[in-house]
Amino acid sequence: MPRRTATMLASTLILIALLCAGVLIPVPYSEMSPGPTVNTLGKVAGDPVLQISGHRTYKTSGNLNMTTVRVTGADYNMNLVEAVYGWLAHDSVVVPHDTLYPGGKTEEQSTQENAEEFSQSQESAKVAALTELGIPVTSRVVVSTVIKDSPAQGKLHAGDVIKAVDGTAVEQPEDVAKFVTKHKPGENVTFTVIPAKTAAAAEKAGKQPEGTEKITITTKRAPKENRAIVGIQAGTDHTFPFEIDIKLADVGGPSAGLMFSLGIVDKLTPGQLTGGKFIAGTGTIDDQGKVGPIGGINMKLVGARNAGARYFLTPGDNCKAAASDTPGGLTLVKVKTIDDAKKSLEKIRVGDTAGLPSCSAG
Repeated sequence: MPRRTATMLASTLILIALLCAGVLIPVPYSEMSPGPTVNTLGKVAGDPVLQISGHRTYKTSGNLNMTTVRVTGADYNMNLVEAVYGWLAHDSVVVPHDTLYPGGKTEEQSTQENAEEFSQSQESAKVAALTELGIPVTSRVVVSTVIKDSPAQGKLHAGDVIKAVDGTAVEQPEDVAKFVTKHKPGENVTFTVIPAKTAAAAEKAGKQPEGTEKITITTKRAPKENRAIVGIQAGTDHTFPFEIDIKLADVGGPSAGLMFSLGIVDKLTPGQLTGGKFIAGTGTIDDQGKVGPIGGINMKLVGARNAGARYFLTPGDNCKAAASDTPGGLTLVKVKTIDDAKKSLEKIRVGDTAGLPSCSAG
């Protein structure tokens, strides 16, 4: 066999072997890519995303789209060829597997966590929107979770309203841990609570819950820490003056909070926030209306641009990353609070885009 032919054959076999190895060898990476966007003012599967009853609503127009990111599953074994392709592609990004699933988190655990964060983001969006409009919302500290085999199991229950600990009134969820840790492990702590069933019945009847009970629990030592615990997680429960339902399935995480809150504001106020324009965005939101950062900002920008958005509401803490790689035709608008977002939407509506707060890559 001629030397040239032999060399070409050997090179071809080596290339085939390398390609096979690239396909077969798993690498510890995952992929993120643009996910679907959803207009919070629109419908999904024929149903409005935001359904409000018991209060007057107003006609809306345009788009206030929340954005999402697709990720490969925790059990997906990416190979070397896929990783290289992802690194080279502009519309996806390859990240270490532990970035998406830290500490060996399973896909089931991640899905559950994302569902809980999504549910909490909806509650905070409602509170932030109504607070922005000056509509009162009743809040109370409750037992969110009772840990299995903890001192509180069987004594406290999810949904119990916590009024006081050792006779001191509880104002915020973090007060509970603060008061409990004043004790040494093995000491008793007394909770004043309204049982969950009593609170639920009062809420259904449109009344304030009454009738407290005192529950005494013996604390124990926290694992790996010398502090007292009873084994509960406290949270905040809200009572709204009318019904607001957010109908959206197969979405998780907290990053839609800002866009949900703006959609609610738009539906509850005369006039139209968008002026018929296509605006997308992202950002967590807390009960006070503060906008927080999110992950996957660059993938969300691509998804928004592909959907037709012209403006993108960007959390301040994500501005640097977003500005470093903004898709053409998309204008970034920096927001830190729901009030910031409302003011920016007003500028967009009237065409005063020169006055918009912008993001900087510096």
